[in-house]
Amino acid sequence: MKWNNALKDYKLYLKIERGLSLNSIESYVRDIKKLVLFLEDNSISISPIHIENESIQEFIYHTSKSINARSQSRLISGLRSFFDYLIFEDYRTNNPTDLIESPKTGRKLPDTLAIADIDKLINSIDLSHPHGERNRTIIETLYSCGLRVSELITLQISDLFFEEGFIRVNGKGDKQRFVPINIQTQKYINLYLTNIRNIINVQKGYEDTVFLNRRGKQLTRVMIFTIVKNLAIEAGIEKNISPHTFRHSFATHLLERGADLRAIQQMLGHESITTTEIYMHLDKSHLKNVMEQFHPRK
Repeated sequence: MKWNNALKDYKLYLKIERGLSLNSIESYVRDIKKLVLFLEDNSISISPIHIENESIQEFIYHTSKSINARSQSRLISGLRSFFDYLIFEDYRTNNPTDLIESPKTGRKLPDTLAIADIDKLINSIDLSHPHGERNRTIIETLYSCGLRVSELITLQISDLFFEEGFIRVNGKGDKQRFVPINIQTQKYINLYLTNIRNIINVQKGYEDTVFLNRRGKQLTRVMIFTIVKNLAIEAGIEKNISPHTFRHSFATHLLERGADLRAIQQMLGHESITTTEIYMHLDKSHLKNVMEQFHPRK
C-alpha cells in the first residue's frame, strides 16, 4: 500500500464513518503528510503498513525542535488515529505510536469575558452605522446560544423556531441540534431581518442565510473575527478575544449559575462530556455550591 492511497482511503473513512467536517479532515491528513515528507526528505522508503516505531520516533524528535508541546501532542494524536484506522481495516496488527508518550501540556483553560464586559462591548456598537444592528445581533446570538463561528455564518432563516423558543444548529460533522434562544435575542434577530436584511439585494443561493454582508452573500469566518476584534478595541477590552470567547463565556456563566453540565454539553454540541468538563476548572466555587446544596451531611 502506498501512502497516497492510504491517505485517500483515510479521508473517506473520516468523512463517512467519523462524520468529520472538511476542516477537521484536512487537519488529520496534514499530520500524515508531514510524516510522508519527512520520510521522502530522508530517503526512507517504507510503506504505511511496514513503518515501525523507530521511524516514527525519529520523525517526532525531528519535528519537536520547531513546535511546542501542545502541537507535538496533537501531532502524535493525529498519527495514532491514522494507524488505528489501518488496524481497523486489517492492514496492520499493531500501532507504531503506542509506545510514544505525548508531552505533558496541561489543560488550556478557555478565555472568557465577564458579563459586564460583554454588555460593555455590545453597548459600544454604533447602531447608526449600516452594519451596527447586524453586528449587535451577531454578538447577542454568539453569546446567548453558545454557537461556533461556522454555526453562526451558516444559520438559516428556516432554522429559526421562535414560537418554540429554539434554533436548529448545524454543528460539526453536519450533526444537528436544537438550542434554546431567549426572547431578547429573538427580538434582535427579528429587528435585523426586518430593518436591515430586507433591504439587501440577496444573491442567489443565500436567500435563506440569516447573516449577510453588504453584497448579499454569506459572511465569512474571517469577517466575524474582524468584527469581534474591532468591537473589542472600541469597547477598550484589552483581552485577546475571538468569536469563540462568547461560546466559552456562555458555558461558564451557565455553570456559575448552577446549570447542569450535561445540559450545557447538549447545548454546545459536545460529543463527549469530557470536553464540557473543562469549564469546571474555571469556577471552583460551583463545586462548593453543589456540595453545600446536595450533600446529606451539609
